[in-house]
Amino acid sequence: MRETTAPPLARAAIDRDGEARADDDFAEHFDADPRARVIAMHRGRVLLAERVDGSDPVLDFRRPGELPEPQLRCYLGRTVTDDGTVPAGTPVEVRVFDADAASRVEPEQARWASLRAAAPVLGDRDAGLFTEAVALANWHESSPFCPRCGSTTTVIQAGWARRCDREDTLLFPRTDPAVIVLVTDDEDRVLLGSNALWEQNRFSLLAGFVEPGESLEAAVVREIGEEAGLVVDRVEYAASQPWPLPASLMIGFTARAAANAAAADARPDGVEILELRWFTREELSGANPDIGLPGGSSIARWMLERWYGGPVDEGMPWITS
Repeated sequence: MRETTAPPLARAAIDRDGEARADDDFAEHFDADPRARVIAMHRGRVLLAERVDGSDPVLDFRRPGELPEPQLRCYLGRTVTDDGTVPAGTPVEVRVFDADAASRVEPEQARWASLRAAAPVLGDRDAGLFTEAVALANWHESSPFCPRCGSTTTVIQAGWARRCDREDTLLFPRTDPAVIVLVTDDEDRVLLGSNALWEQNRFSLLAGFVEPGESLEAAVVREIGEEAGLVVDRVEYAASQPWPLPASLMIGFTARAAANAAAADARPDGVEILELRWFTREELSGANPDIGLPGGSSIARWMLERWYGGPVDEGMPWITS
């Protein structure tokens, strides 16, 4: 696990180079650039380079001419650092392949890594590129047709837009904002909930999507009220990170149970949240080894460890899948 002052998927060391996307001949220029490199993706997994002598994992950067025809290609930008794999200023694309092409690129399945598993151990550049690539690929997969007229759409602007083939209107990637909240009480215990969709004894921070016409702070108060029956105040922004699984931006806040609200008043809604528990730091770190907590790629874990004061006991079964 890499130590970081930013949430795992908020790290980035890339110049997104937005001006280059307007080049109508971008694909040809990219393929002809000897500096250009490509990261390969299949079913949301990206190819990692072979590790040598226990070195840290890095993305496998390929030359454009080394790869078969992709289903999709998107320009991610230019690198701004040089870590010995590719120099600063390298233009990078992600190319998405079907099963047959992916097996020709790399047949060893262990080399294809998911974002959840790889992000915590990748450097800032590679974690940022991986996150950006997954977000774009997921948007394209879900947007083959125009939402207004149902017509097919065509990928343009180096993968950053689609054009309706009938109405000629432009479609752009969208992000759904969601708040995630670390709630504490006057004893500085943290409130964790178990979602109805999770396996038993898995706990995390409470979260929910922001509704139309709603501020972020209002969403925090509403979500905690709905899911835990608890009134909170002292709402403060903590950090944010993309969560492109499929298309969210997780906006982290802290909040305190209001002075007139007893911690014992917390009650799960019974629909989304089936169980709520207050934890002291001691209980979180060692008293409950059978409880699953958020994985290393999540902002929930990052926020929990900020509250805790450092890494929680490594024996805790963090969720990584």
